[in-house]
Amino acid sequence: MPHIELPPLPGIAGLLAAHPRTAEPLNDLAEALLRGPSPLTPAQRESIAAYVSRRNECEFCARTHGAVARRLGHDEAAEPDALMTALLAIADRVRVDGRSVTGDDIERARAAGADDQAIHDTVLIAAAFSMFNRYVDGLDTVTPADPAGYERHAHGLAEHGYLRPPV
Repeated sequence: MPHIELPPLPGIAGLLAAHPRTAEPLNDLAEALLRGPSPLTPAQRESIAAYVSRRNECEFCARTHGAVARRLGHDEAAEPDALMTALLAIADRVRVDGRSVTGDDIERARAAGADDQAIHDTVLIAAAFSMFNRYVDGLDTVTPADPAGYERHAHGLAEHGYLRPPV
């Protein structure tokens, strides 16, 4: 049961519906990070968001963004390539403490093909999703057990992104 009164919607959806003043900038941030211009594909960016969320033990965000990444073509069963391995290592360091990212981490990412924008985007996704995870879990939002709900939600996010249609 959520710590505050929310509509009966899962995860961040309930928070966004209950608090429209903060919903718009949070949706704008998610859209910019996960769908805006980047050398990383939307599937790669969703995979970073899912990875950070999994490592933060935020089940709602991990399952949602994992499902979106799959919808966008990410194969979870495949071994990550050198680029994603290096970027996920950076994301994991940021998740714990941004100051723990080292020059060696950046050099490994560059050697695997990351440019400044890809490194920037990875760090910002990891930082933002740590915040999103803490928002969702800190207010004890509803976490559905049914995987089909995540797949339905992922379909909409994969097809339409994070911006709400005009009312």
